[in-house]
Amino acid sequence: MVSYRYLGRSGLKITEITYGNWLTHGSQVENDTAKACVRAALDAGITSFDTADVYANTKAESVLGEALKGERRQSLEIFTKV
Repeated sequence: MVSYRYLGRSGLKITEITYGNWLTHGSQVENDTAKACVRAALDAGITSFDTADVYANTKAESVLGEALKGERRQSLEIFTKV
C-alpha cells in the first residue's frame, strides 16, 4: 500500500507515487497492457495519475480515460498539462 502526503498548502492529499503515462500509452504498449498497468496501480493503492494532451498525440489521455472508466472519480487525482 502506498503512502499519502499533502500537495503543498492546497490541502489536497495525493499518493506519494504517481502513475505517469507519458509516451507509453497510445504508442509504445498495447491498450490492453496499458489498462492492465493502470489496474495494477489502482490495486496497489495509487490514486494519482499524470498525463498530458501532447503524450502520444493525445492518445495517452484517451487510453488513461478508458482505463479509469467506472472508477469513482472523487477517489482519483488526475494531473494534466497543456
